[in-house]
Amino acid sequence: MGGPYMPRTAAIGGRPTVPLDVPICAVFLALFITGAACHMTLFRRNRARGHKFIPSAATFGFCMSRIIANIMRIAWACHPTNVRIAIAANIFVAAGVLLLFILNLLYAQRMFRAVYPVLGWSRPVSWAFKAMYALVVVTIIMVITCVIQSSYTLNSNTLRIDRDIQLYGQTYFSIISFLPLPLVLLVLLSPNRKRIQEVGSGSWVVKVFIVGLASCLLCLGASFRAGTSWMSPRPVTDPAWYHSKACFYIFNFTIDFLVVAIFFVGRVDQRFWVPNGSSKVRHYRRDEGGEKSMQAAQNGSSLPVHDDQDIESGGSSMPDRLTEETK
Repeated sequence: MGGPYMPRTAAIGGRPTVPLDVPICAVFLALFITGAACHMTLFRRNRARGHKFIPSAATFGFCMSRIIANIMRIAWACHPTNVRIAIAANIFVAAGVLLLFILNLLYAQRMFRAVYPVLGWSRPVSWAFKAMYALVVVTIIMVITCVIQSSYTLNSNTLRIDRDIQLYGQTYFSIISFLPLPLVLLVLLSPNRKRIQEVGSGSWVVKVFIVGLASCLLCLGASFRAGTSWMSPRPVTDPAWYHSKACFYIFNFTIDFLVVAIFFVGRVDQRFWVPNGSSKVRHYRRDEGGEKSMQAAQNGSSLPVHDDQDIESGGSSMPDRLTEETK
């Protein structure tokens, strides 16, 4: 096996340069450092109050992956002929965003289970979500392997197989980014007349807005990457408009930081918190200890707390419930 070889086809963002890419990456580096500090601060403060919310730590991990991605891109700009740095930079750009996909789908799943507890907690649905999460991990491993292998071979058949697997990966990731939207729609259209199971604190309108907005942004970025991947490959000397640096930074790092900011400002650590061990007892109802932990976590928080009410009060449906909250 020879190589590694420089890319022979155009890619989104192209090869970074010092005058243009280094300042832009430096700005995103500062933004993601800020995001990492904010989410880790929330995680540590909540944990000190007995309010464990692992997704905050996961969001911190995502910010760290984006910090590394920008550092690698700066290094690539300073060493444009170093193929190994280029490979590492592309891998970190492609892999990191999956954490946001999984977190947003997790928040949507919690709302779905609260509104449809029988269906949401059923074995088939629970295993379906677990299978999707596991397939995300398997798929990203396949994609990373193909990215590396395609840089070390000139065999046309191997390159074709690598491209097919990467196309599958981008398509599957775009589907995962889209899934929270139909779940949110089902929550809005629920005719359920029973009391919903509480998920965290705060208004359901805000919960739906946070997940819906994050889903739209993530799906936009994932769909753009998938759509451009399906286009016919172009030589590196003749890139298309969608290979521009503007498209790269808008549909990757800009969208990513917006979602990180939405999760922080929207205080997902309060709105989507569930009691420990919920998956074992298969419900979100809190015991006395869970209530005390939740109250302790809310002390000193600027997030206004609202009591969650029935999905339907006096025969009203979920859309009516949301309409009342907006008044």
